Amino acid sequence: MDKIKVLIADDHTIVRKGLCSLLSEENDIEVVGEAENGREAIKKVEQLKPDVVLMDITMPELNGMDATRQLKKRFPSIKILILSMHANNEYVFETLQAGASGYLIKRSAPTDLIKAIHVAYRGESFLSPSISKKVIENYIHQKQDSFSEPMGLDKLTEREREVLQLIAEGNPNREISQRLFISTKTVEAHRVKIQRKLQLRGTAELTKYAIVKGLVELDI
Repeated sequence: MDKIKVLIADDHTIVRKGLCSLLSEENDIEVVGEAENGREAIKKVEQLKPDVVLMDITMPELNGMDATRQLKKRFPSIKILILSMHANNEYVFETLQAGASGYLIKRSAPTDLIKAIHVAYRGESFLSPSISKKVIENYIHQKQDSFSEPMGLDKLTEREREVLQLIAEGNPNREISQRLFISTKTVEAHRVKIQRKLQLRGTAELTKYAIVKGLVELDI
């Protein structure tokens, strides 16, 4: 019997190891790799060709939402399950639009996680039982309720979201240019466009916005 190959992407080592331990007890599931940020997750998918990716949302360098978008563009058949602390309806809607096969809250029962992996592998969708019925119904019918109002991030291009996250993580323009293989002038041009589109000024406001939208998290 072929095993379902799973990649775990989460910036917390203890979470990754806990998930590895849990999934190792399943006869038909094999954890083939781990990643601690979205950029590494993309590289690991290229190398390991997993069937299902367990993806956290808030990770350094490249968040799970944008990593999901990029992966679905490059590997349309891959199944991605968002495993997050956030029960916010906005996140659910955005990640499903990004191409995720499901969304689980980290406090979900282990049986829900196992079920979600099998469901996603079959090409179906799974939402954590704690996600409200209203979210499910509105997503299916594509109704733009109050919960699904744009996060504002939809105004930005994929590259602009990457630059915004790196700015909010405290990286100077030179570091950002090196990571993204673009010039510092291009980084500054992206910064100007981001500030104009979001109607924000300076690094402080950009950082606050990124934190509120879940692109980065505060180290407490």
